[in-house]
Amino acid sequence: MAKPAEKMDAVFQRPETLIDTNFHFCPGCNHGNVHKLVAETLDEYGVAGKTIGVAGVGCCVFLYNYLNIDVLEAPHGRACAEATGVKRVHKDKIVFTYQGDGDLAAIGMAETVHAANRGENFTVIFVNNSLYGMTGGQMAPTTLLGQKTTTSPYGRSHEGDGYPIRMAEMLATLEGPSFVARVACDTPAHIVKARQAIRKAFKMQIDNMGFSFVEILSACPTNWRLDALTSQKKLQEEMVPYFPLGIFKERSTADYL
Repeated sequence: MAKPAEKMDAVFQRPETLIDTNFHFCPGCNHGNVHKLVAETLDEYGVAGKTIGVAGVGCCVFLYNYLNIDVLEAPHGRACAEATGVKRVHKDKIVFTYQGDGDLAAIGMAETVHAANRGENFTVIFVNNSLYGMTGGQMAPTTLLGQKTTTSPYGRSHEGDGYPIRMAEMLATLEGPSFVARVACDTPAHIVKARQAIRKAFKMQIDNMGFSFVEILSACPTNWRLDALTSQKKLQEEMVPYFPLGIFKERSTADYL
């Protein structure tokens, strides 16, 4: 049985794959949580040395500053297309994309859907903060109805703007994906479930089960014009009701065979 000090190390020790560097994201941003969860997973499976990340344009592009792995930068929206090529050429590598909602669900919608439908054997980590973050807070496909952004100053309306797209539910209807889930990083309990989902997604890839997708609800205090704590409350009270958390598809080995 582990001693108390050993237990504390297990909880608080920095993952080896997580680079010891200054955190530059805005206060209240959840990218740091996601980076840590991905790093823990790569360490646990012992695959960091053969992992290739493909970072989308936006705040996600800074992946190479935080994870000690090989990282490629994809043109805006093309991460799934780039990851397809990398994985097909290097079948022995662990490949994942790291993308925001503007990158994945708007500019990269076609690449995402078709990679999922083909069942490409890589993992997608999708950080959904309901707008374009780095480029100025514009409306994205995931922007909630009534939400004000720099390109919807009076709030998103379904008349002309359409409705927010639920990516996890949509991709789960396709035959190709092996695992599709939505999680959040707003509370310790949700972070635990997020870690479980990310571990499962990478395990699916390791087992050659096909396309795996984890959507992670995240706060963007700067573009939401809120402080860090109020942003987490907004995530809980507004985003989670529209984007419910859970596993939407999970293929078993028997199903795959």
